Parts: sequence; structure tokens; C-alpha cells
Amino acid sequence: MTRALLSVYDKTGLLEFARRLMALGYEIVSSGGTASELESGGIPVKRVSEVTGAPEILDGRVKTLHPLIHGGILARGPEDQAELEANQIDRFDLVVCNLYPFRETVANPDASEDDIIEKIDIGGPAMVRAAAKNHRYVGVVTSPSQYEAVAEALERGGLDDELRRRLANEAFFHTASYDAAIVGWLGDDLVLPLRKVDDLRYGENPHQASAIYREDGVSSWWSSAEQLQGKEMSFNNYADTESAWSLVRDLGEGAVAVIKHTNAAGAALGSPTVDTFEAAWAGDPLAAFGGIVAINGQLDEATAGRIADKFVEVVIARSATPEAIAALEKKPSVRLFTAPLPRIDGPDYRHVEGGVLTQTADDVSIGEWEVVSDRAPSEDELADLEFAWVVAAHTKSNAIVLARDRQAVGIGAGDQSRVGAAQRAVAKAGQRSRGSVAASDAFFPFRDGLDALADAGVTAVVEPGGSRNDSELIDAANERGVALVFTGKRHFKH
Repeated sequence: MTRALLSVYDKTGLLEFARRLMALGYEIVSSGGTASELESGGIPVKRVSEVTGAPEILDGRVKTLHPLIHGGILARGPEDQAELEANQIDRFDLVVCNLYPFRETVANPDASEDDIIEKIDIGGPAMVRAAAKNHRYVGVVTSPSQYEAVAEALERGGLDDELRRRLANEAFFHTASYDAAIVGWLGDDLVLPLRKVDDLRYGENPHQASAIYREDGVSSWWSSAEQLQGKEMSFNNYADTESAWSLVRDLGEGAVAVIKHTNAAGAALGSPTVDTFEAAWAGDPLAAFGGIVAINGQLDEATAGRIADKFVEVVIARSATPEAIAALEKKPSVRLFTAPLPRIDGPDYRHVEGGVLTQTADDVSIGEWEVVSDRAPSEDELADLEFAWVVAAHTKSNAIVLARDRQAVGIGAGDQSRVGAAQRAVAKAGQRSRGSVAASDAFFPFRDGLDALADAGVTAVVEPGGSRNDSELIDAANERGVALVFTGKRHFKH
């Protein structure tokens, strides 16, 4: 006799799968809500309590935790048969089990602590782990998405060793991810269940192996993206596209950014999209070569045509017209994606040897700014300052960003000194620095950085403030006729 133990919270596809098991001659053993669901669908069920001779107790907390259940799951080959017979235990050939929705309950703001605790499954993980341990003899199914493959294999004659091992791996990941969510809710320890999605061609350099993993239970822009054309993504492609996509998200609807090595080569905000793209590309055409283009909006035919005339690695937009897709087909190696904007509101992780640094996601929204100079910025200057401030927050520190008419005209990124970042931004901007504004991701320790900007024709500066030399900066701004704004918040990006 072949037997299957079915105990699932997610009942998607359950009845059809059970009917296919019945057709193969399986006896169905079940309990609780699963048994009721099967019975209501006309499927004969042997209740767990019939097997054990013990009733379900403690509001269903205890029902499958019994030797007559776990003995049937953990029994091996002929070496265990005599003991099974002596204890009147029948084998299980298949265990179908998925767990209470703990993570979803925690996410419900109306859930009480008692509600959450009751969603900590005990019997389910015990059955899943037992079957996974004994996978050479027992198949273990933990997701409705596996039903079809398992049913087809059984209908062909049985589960092969490769499928059994794969199902066991999925089962242990299922319980590990479940336990990780419980650990995160109970205390400050961190367990990250990461599911491998794909091997990548290589890492930052060809001699480095690389892969991409998805945190279980967490959605992302890249896992939801649709690739419309182009080569496979590389390690660097993912890192750069993440930077580009998060920048245009924070700049807002209509933003276009060109990213190189996770820093903006250019960025702009406006319409139509084709003009905004040209403005972003013009920020630093040399650096833009081979970069990533991100569009917070729809990619249209005109913009796609201009992009096709450039050398870029990736284009990502919220949507794309059929005409735009056709226009990029003449560059088949360009990776074209449509994707939802990233949320990026969870923890930020950084690996260090033997451990992980964590921090909350940076909030680059515009807060309460303070004008500290005699002259306040004009409305146009203020709009440009807000634009430059967001770009600076997404630029590796030390960072200075020059902007005019919601276009980045000069970016100094990753410099070891702040005055060096200012000088680099000015050099990139050239004559475009005249009449521009500047944002600094952290305070100026001395007035030399502000003087370098004023010498280049910058008319307004935004920075966090907080230096012991702030009064010197304010005096310098007033001497040079520069509007100076303090934000009270810095945006280092390492």
C-alpha cells in the first residue's frame, strides 16, 4: 500500500493533486483543515487521529507529533521493516506539507502577539524535516508549484534520485526561511535565507565567480523585471542598474540618469523624455560611454532611437512602446528591461570578513532646510538645489554635484577630499558651471571648497552644515554673494 500524508496551509491546487494521487492508488492521510478540504472535494481521507488512536489536542497544536506518524516517515529500507511491523507502523511514501503563514501574519498591522505566536508551526516543520532527511525513501512536497512535476514523475513510475534530492533541498530551505522569519521577529539576530537565482558570467572581473541570490519572501525590481532583449546580465550590470534605477526613483517622474560604475555620469529631470535623455547624456558624454540608462517613465521611439546611436550596456524603464522596442533591435546586445521602481526601504547589508554590517536605507527626501546666508535662493535655484541634493546622495562620497535647469552639469565623485570633489565637478562642468548651483553630500570643513565653486560661477550651495567652521562658510558665502542652505542631514555613500 502506498500512502501520502497531506497537511497544508496553502490549499492551492490541493484537490487536483490529491485526485491524481488517488488515481495512482495512494491512501490519503490527513488532519484538520486539510482533511476537511479534501473530504468536501469528495476525496476519501483517513484522519491522523485514526492512525494514531489519539485525538487532536490543545486546539490542534498537537496532532501529527506521534511515533505512528514519524515512524512511518523516517523508516528506511528492509532493515527497519521488522521494527515497523512490531509496532504496527505503516510507511509513508509521500509527505505534502507547507507551513502556517508566519511572515504574512507579522506583516499584518492588526495581528496581535498571540496571533503571531499561533502561526509558529511545530508539527509541519517536524514532518517536512523528517521526510527531507529520509528523502531516499519518502518524497517531500512543500509548495503547490511542485505538484505538477511530482504528479508527472509518479505517473511515469516514481520519483528518481535527482528529483528526491531537489525536493529535499527545497524542503530544508522552506523550513530554514521560516525559522529565519521567526528569529527576526523574536530578537535582534539576523538569518538571511537567500535563494540562488542564477550563475552570472563572472564577478567584477573575469577571474571572479559570481551568482545572484534573492532574499526569500522579498520582492525586488530585478526579480519582477521583464527583459525584452539583450545579453545576460553581469555582476557589474546588476550593481550599476540598481544605482541608476534607485536614483531616478528618488528624482521623480520624468527623470533620466546615465550611470557608470554606480555613479551618475549625468542626470536630468523634465520632458519630453528624448530631451531629458539628451540632457542627462550631456552631463559627461565621455563617462556616459558604456553606461546604464534609467528612465522613470515610458521609453518612446524617439528616445530609443537616440539611445541606439550611443554605446550603452543596459536600458531600463517603467514601460516601453512597441516602436521603442523595435528601434533598439538594431542594437541586439543592449539589455532592455521594463521593471517596477525599486522600493529599497529594507535594511542595507554590507559584507565584511566574517560578518555583515547593516543599516537602515538612506532617506533622501527633502526635509526642513535652513537658509543661513544673507541671500536666499530664488525659486529656480531652490528647485535646482533639490535636484542636485538627490543626485549627490546617490553619488560616492566625497561628492559634489553641479546642476542647472534640473540637469547635472558637473559631478565630482569619490574624491578623498571635499575641495578635490568640488574642483573635479567644476572641471567637468566647464563653462556650464556659470549660473549653476551645487550640492555637497557632507559639510565643507573649510571655505576653500565653497570658494572653488564661487570662482567657477556657482550661485547657490546646499550642504548639511555642522562643521565647527560653519561661521567661516557663511561669511564666505556672504562675501561671494552665494546663497547657502543647510539641510541638517548628510548623505555619505561608501
